[in-house]
Amino acid sequence: MIGWRGQCIAAAAVAAMLVSGCASSNGLNNTAPAVAKVKPARVMVNFTVDSITPATVAGDAGVAGRPVTIDDPARVASISKLVVAIAVMRLVEQGKLGLDRDISDYLGWKVRNPAFPDVPITLRALLSHQSGLRDGVDYIVPLDGSLQAVLLNPQAWDMGHPPGTYFAYANINSPLIASVMESATGERFDRLMAQLVLTPLGLDACYNWGAGCSDGRRTHAVTLLRPNGDLARDAAMTGPDPCAVYAASDGSCDIDKMYKLGRNGSAFSPQGGLRISAHDLSRIGQLLLRKGAPLLSPKSFANMIGPVWTFDGKNGDDDKGYFTAYGLGVHWLVDKKGRQWFGHVGEAYSLRAGFWINPDEQRGFYRYVTMVDEFSIVGHCFDRCP
Repeated sequence: MIGWRGQCIAAAAVAAMLVSGCASSNGLNNTAPAVAKVKPARVMVNFTVDSITPATVAGDAGVAGRPVTIDDPARVASISKLVVAIAVMRLVEQGKLGLDRDISDYLGWKVRNPAFPDVPITLRALLSHQSGLRDGVDYIVPLDGSLQAVLLNPQAWDMGHPPGTYFAYANINSPLIASVMESATGERFDRLMAQLVLTPLGLDACYNWGAGCSDGRRTHAVTLLRPNGDLARDAAMTGPDPCAVYAASDGSCDIDKMYKLGRNGSAFSPQGGLRISAHDLSRIGQLLLRKGAPLLSPKSFANMIGPVWTFDGKNGDDDKGYFTAYGLGVHWLVDKKGRQWFGHVGEAYSLRAGFWINPDEQRGFYRYVTMVDEFSIVGHCFDRCP
């Protein structure tokens, strides 16, 4: 399970109350309902270019007696990667990034697979999970940590395939992408995401409760609970979040003093930390149905969705058929009727989600379920969520 550094979390028995070990001044609501009173949230929203229609809105927003709505922001896990890809493509259009340029040129330090020291790592390879990076190391780096130091560990790399030749899904690609974005622009990742995607679309959304969310937005979050009622993420709030990013190794959280641009792109969780409502994510879906307009040119949109990788039986880890094709931050699947859909799945902290667009039929949907057993069989949240 992914750890939340610096956050005080206490488990509760089924018949007990959640009690935080943090001081009352931390802004957390330190009493939570017995698990039997909390109903898992089940949300599904359908959208076309012109409409957003709730299909299922049931259960609680992680707090007993607080019904979930399509306007409540939730941590959408790996769907966050698709939205990051939109921002990257905007920077490519602006000439600030190149998809096929050695990312070392932006970072100021060399990024290489030790087994292939002469092969550069590119954004195209990172976005399509063909970089050779693997989640053999912790991709959640403390606020005072260095991604460069993490990547010196040989366990972070696939030693058997040159970068750009083999697909293997890895979360660690995303912090490196965020670091490149920061180094190329001189701007913090969460602020870039707000400037490039979230604010232009009029969305009240953000990464790890950073730039892009309105004051007080955190208090409306869907609290993610495990099936037994233990807190997984985003506790109910009665005040400011004491630390919205991954804290430093000593538990401190002074972003202004400790954050170094381009050094550690994991702080705002580009791999999974987007907080966004079902309604607002549907508006991103509408953008994709419009082939990226007004944020992307048709050429950039086509380059992004690809696919740039398609499984041929030996050119990647398909995870037992789970991955068959992938673009730049975009997952492709074919349904039982042979129709093609692109989008992304989300799975973390007992949430399962699917965000899917059918370009031929000009429609899409987003659905998620909370309080899911984290050891249950992984699915695409397409026909159903677990």
